Amino acid sequence: MGQARLRPAALLVAASLLAASLLAGVLVGAAGLPVGGVLRALADRLPFVHVDSGLGVIDENVLFELRVPRALMAALVGGMLAMAGAGYQGVFRNPLADPYLLGAAAGAGVGATLVIVLMPDDPGTAVPLAAFVGAIFGVFLAYALGSTAGRGSGTATLVLAGVAVSSFLAAVQTFLQQVKAQELHRIFSWLLGGVGAADWRQLTLVAPYAAVSTVVLLAHGRLLDVLSVGDEEAASLGLSAARVRLTVLVAASLATACAVAVSGLIGFVGIVVPHVVRRLAGGSYRIVLPLSLLGGAAFLGAADLVARTVVEPGELPLGVVTAFVGGPFFVAVLRTSRRQVEM
Repeated sequence: MGQARLRPAALLVAASLLAASLLAGVLVGAAGLPVGGVLRALADRLPFVHVDSGLGVIDENVLFELRVPRALMAALVGGMLAMAGAGYQGVFRNPLADPYLLGAAAGAGVGATLVIVLMPDDPGTAVPLAAFVGAIFGVFLAYALGSTAGRGSGTATLVLAGVAVSSFLAAVQTFLQQVKAQELHRIFSWLLGGVGAADWRQLTLVAPYAAVSTVVLLAHGRLLDVLSVGDEEAASLGLSAARVRLTVLVAASLATACAVAVSGLIGFVGIVVPHVVRRLAGGSYRIVLPLSLLGGAAFLGAADLVARTVVEPGELPLGVVTAFVGGPFFVAVLRTSRRQVEM
């Protein structure tokens, strides 16, 4: 485990998949922009490159104000969710842990629902902020409850606290929905997830938080490998398991909050992608974390492409697409785990 290294070939494959996903995201759309014109317009934005794209003003606006921000947002959200899922799995030593385990999804749902109910005329600027704050609050509440109610009982108490907080916040959200039932369509549209409203302002707002969480999680890959052998063994090596666990949880929760703030609730990314990475590239977190970042970005970019093309001219909620993939995958993982236990 200690000698595991990220192979350049694996990194190149993941980066290539991400590049292909981003390119497909900007090339495909209802507007029917010419492929050559899109490629020339993208090249024209590179430093020291000047190319006449041949696109009109409207076509350029469609490309750079709609398609490019949307493709980048899908990549950012997918990368954050997948890497956060890998971080949670390292902390809880459970490959089925996901980024919403400690109440981030429920907290974000309450925050977004509260704004939609109380500020129906809001153009959408307050919903991401409320979802971000709600996600952080949900995780903080679960961690505080788990830490005070079960000292010395490890991660199991945190999981139970996350379940309790999620259930309570889900009840609060249901109450808020009933208070103003006429806003149910808008609420459920947000809950089912999507990046159709992505713009450069949202990207600018969440990018710094995403960058911080990425740096912290990637820097803790080796420590998560040590933590995976057990708290007592980690302590014998001079590692404070509690400090590492808290740091990773904070960074992973920040990444999750960034994602849900701008996309709503998109499930299964944090389970599917890290599991595939482990199967294909190895179980060391120095491998799993960076490849999950790239793989999650590529996966959600492809899922968004499916969401906006499969029922044209309409759109499927992005969370529905990932659930179609993640549901059967989750069942397959459970069956595999059961066989391993029986053996």
